[in-house]
Amino acid sequence: MRKLVLLAIVGLAAQLVDGSLGMAYGVTSTTLLLATGVTPAAASATVHLAEIGTTLASGASHWRFGNVDWKVVGRIAVPGAIGSFAGATFLSSLSTDAAAPVMSGILLALGIYILIRFTAWGTPRGQLGKPIRATFLAPLGIFAGFVDSTGGGGWGPVATPALLASGRMEPRRVIGSVDTSEFVVSVAASLGFLIGLGGAGIPLGAVAALLVGGLVAAPIAAWLVRLLPGRILGSLVGGVIVLTNVRTILKSDLVDAAAGTRSVAYVIIAVLWAGAVAWSLRAYRAEKAELDAEVEESAPVAA
Repeated sequence: MRKLVLLAIVGLAAQLVDGSLGMAYGVTSTTLLLATGVTPAAASATVHLAEIGTTLASGASHWRFGNVDWKVVGRIAVPGAIGSFAGATFLSSLSTDAAAPVMSGILLALGIYILIRFTAWGTPRGQLGKPIRATFLAPLGIFAGFVDSTGGGGWGPVATPALLASGRMEPRRVIGSVDTSEFVVSVAASLGFLIGLGGAGIPLGAVAALLVGGLVAAPIAAWLVRLLPGRILGSLVGGVIVLTNVRTILKSDLVDAAAGTRSVAYVIIAVLWAGAVAWSLRAYRAEKAELDAEVEESAPVAA
């Protein structure tokens, strides 16, 4: 029972971050499920089954707050579903021993990307309002969907930064559109896992716990997306993912690092992580001060 309550809290926290940042629900939840001993394919299947409900609620909430561009959703969701189904089928065919380091490696790469991306550059703006071509969205959807299934998460970490980097959509619309389209991706991934695994080994209690936590957080996150600094959240979440998956890899049979080596690695990562968060906080404050100064300069002078 205590484990299910913890998973519900994890689902709530992960959805708060995902709904505010446009990524990290799957990566965060899968990382923690792997740490509890769930097999890679079952972990990804668990998260995607829970995401059917959480992404539906998140999409509805984002739509309510005007955060969704339905043209982008239509052009990226179907290719994403194709890639996600293919990735789920691929992961289901791997043995547990082979899949564990593969998934942790993918999650580690995504975590490093999230950490660096948001620490160094934050959320870019520019060229707002220009259309995004289907020739860009379709390949992006296929790739992001495949990574999402094989890594237990990755739709947001791949799709959100790519759309943000284009500078053609407001960050809140990028996040809302990615979260909304993820419903279709989650359904396709779940079908792939159910066909590949036949439901065996999927902890339904964990699915329910993650779902409950995510449903509670979804409307809150859609509202908070306008208030919370994504740059700081990105650094925090990226560090958690990196630290947890380095631990999994170092303790795997493939590496089997000594306890002393693992401790040194954890300390180094913790120091770098703290530095990244501090850098993000400083950069956010500087950006905010610059924006406030611009607003003050443009304000009309009282007679």
